[in-house]
Amino acid sequence: MKQQQDYSHVSGKIKENEAYMKDKIGLGTSFDLGFRELTLLKTKVQIYYVTGLCDSSVIAELIKKLIDINDSERERRKIPEIIHNRIIHQQVKATENMDEAVDQLLSGLIVIFVNGEKQSFIVDVRKYPGRTPQEPDTEHVVRGSRDGYTENVIENTALTRRRIRDARLRFEMMKVGERSKTDLCVCYLDDVADDGLVKVIKDRVNDIEIGGIPMADKTIEEFIVQRGWNPYPLVRYTERPDVASNHLLEGHVLLIVDTSPSVIILPTTYFHHVQHAEEYRQAPIIGSFIRWVRFLAILASVFLLPLWLLFAIEPSLLPKELAFIGPQEEGNVPIVLQIILADLGVEFLRMAAIHTPTPLSTAMGLIAAVLIGQIAIDVGMFGPEVILYVSVSAIGSYVTPSYELSVANKLTRFILIVVTGFFGVIGFAIGFTLYIMYLVRLRSIRTPYLWPFLPFNAGALAQILIRVPVPKSNKRPSIVHPRNNYRQPAGKR
Repeated sequence: MKQQQDYSHVSGKIKENEAYMKDKIGLGTSFDLGFRELTLLKTKVQIYYVTGLCDSSVIAELIKKLIDINDSERERRKIPEIIHNRIIHQQVKATENMDEAVDQLLSGLIVIFVNGEKQSFIVDVRKYPGRTPQEPDTEHVVRGSRDGYTENVIENTALTRRRIRDARLRFEMMKVGERSKTDLCVCYLDDVADDGLVKVIKDRVNDIEIGGIPMADKTIEEFIVQRGWNPYPLVRYTERPDVASNHLLEGHVLLIVDTSPSVIILPTTYFHHVQHAEEYRQAPIIGSFIRWVRFLAILASVFLLPLWLLFAIEPSLLPKELAFIGPQEEGNVPIVLQIILADLGVEFLRMAAIHTPTPLSTAMGLIAAVLIGQIAIDVGMFGPEVILYVSVSAIGSYVTPSYELSVANKLTRFILIVVTGFFGVIGFAIGFTLYIMYLVRLRSIRTPYLWPFLPFNAGALAQILIRVPVPKSNKRPSIVHPRNNYRQPAGKR
């Protein structure tokens, strides 16, 4: 019986490596798999690459340099050393593992086999298609940098390194997905981030078993924090390198996933999702004012509609000075149903705006505001106050910096509206209590979700309520258990 070839290691027979490539990755079938065979000093050399993921100009120059070996070299026995020296690139790696060579090939690197050698050369010439860094649409600032993360993990690490040029900044590359083999980078400051936190995150990444992660960071999040049916975000996403770098300096860990422009920040609390970079681009007093206005808007997005509905149902709860609140006359549709329909209508508009081409979005807005909204009021389907409070509540949702938090708050608001409409004061009180208790029970990588409110930490809570001047903000948040508690050098504290 013929002994089967062991394909786990690079074979010294170059034709066996070629047969492996045809069987494993479809060489000759997939059009994007590039292949060149050269003869250097009477020795066969094969070059493999993926068209579209490599820099073609570098490959052409590399082949030219290799062909020059026939004119300038005579030592055939030293052909591997000669090829290694002639590879014109700053990053060249030799490997004896065939699976590693294939993984690197499909990641955009080129692989070179030399007949008679049981190792291959891997050269990093990848050049992923993508866009240039630009300001994220969801995190605009009046003043500040206009660059943002892209779908290229290499560019994203470079944007982060540009802001933290510390020798202790670590980027550990991992791969996720049996089929996709997506690059994932774990980023942290070695002397700041808690070793236990870094280990937990890396262990959870290593434990991921899935064929592929085409949805990139979102899939990673669901494996790491195991949120289940919980609507509230347990990680923070950002597309701004300055925001991500600031969290690194606090002791957080970043997950940078290739093909995604969003970086995952771990661990996070509820209050991480209500902060915005604009607060730190203004004077402390202005930043504090902006923060308080944002807090007010977020509270309105959750509680304004249920409270107004409660007062409309139970006018006796209002003092005489506020007796004007509530519908002045009976409508054709019950008030609870009006609020639900109007709230759902705003969601229809939001989803339509996402899927509507930009040239048509203005026309869609006019149709929604003039035709649908005004006519609905005229025919008595909605009361004017319903439209007013639904609009204010919707604006509060859009003011929320975190899109994930705003959507979770919408769901909470809808539930509070339903229980208040059916059960009145008792329903609102029970719904509000269960809402707070639910948030108290949440954990993000063993981090209390409502910290520093619960468990209470006066100093940290003060820094959340007030935008403290940077020179006065010396301590890192204790919730991430940093190895170094102070941001500033010892002489500056």
